[in-house]
Amino acid sequence: MSEMNSKTLTVLAAGAHPDDIEFMMAGTLLLLKDCGAEIHMWNMANGNCGSDSLDKIETAETRWREAKASAALEGAFMHPPVTHDFGLVYTENMASKCAAYVRKIRPDILLVPSLEDYMEDHQNAARLLVTAAFTRAMWNFATMPDTVPYSADVAIYHAMPYGLRDAMRQRIVPEFFTDISGVIDRKRAMLACHESQRRFLESTQGVDAYTEMMLSMSKEVGDMSGRFEYAEGWRRHSHLGFAAENYDPLGNILNKYCFINDKYDQ
Repeated sequence: MSEMNSKTLTVLAAGAHPDDIEFMMAGTLLLLKDCGAEIHMWNMANGNCGSDSLDKIETAETRWREAKASAALEGAFMHPPVTHDFGLVYTENMASKCAAYVRKIRPDILLVPSLEDYMEDHQNAARLLVTAAFTRAMWNFATMPDTVPYSADVAIYHAMPYGLRDAMRQRIVPEFFTDISGVIDRKRAMLACHESQRRFLESTQGVDAYTEMMLSMSKEVGDMSGRFEYAEGWRRHSHLGFAAENYDPLGNILNKYCFINDKYDQ
């Protein structure tokens, strides 16, 4: 892998809910930022179900403030949600809304959730984002709002699922790992902005160590790599319909932080 310094890369990290990015993607996003990339964050749903004390409007407003605070810590562009929790349904209408975001931001790198996850919102977010990228150049695919199609390579990378397993409890094996040990404190600070979610999980799911859950998963992925203290795991989406076969901007710009899992193809 070689460094890509010819242009400023645009990176879009997108998740289903506020705090999804911080849990599973933010370390790699920070590494890309430190290498000169322009970073964008987008929580597709507004998190309105994430409270047992506020109504859904107050909850969505609170979580939007927290999401913006997290992005502001690292100078990321934060984009507003397009639907409410459990509104991320794979339909033409929702795909057209998501495609408008991709056409507006025009990312070189798209960081998305795993296609296999314990939660439907996460899986649907991944599918919608893949479709949004696939239709970026299609003039006959209408978006809401109307946006101009564009033709350029985009590389899609799927994060590990929350819990590191799919809905059937099968372990997900990363294609490659990124060493986030040097940015783990910054990742933790971003996650800590989501104070209302910490309280909600403590109250409803018995989770009493919110940021420690993220650290534990990052440590487990680091152990899977066999060489990093903290890591995030990734799988690159097929290039077909998105880019040239050898287009791997994340691998190129983060070559010194990446470790390829030789066992992945097996």
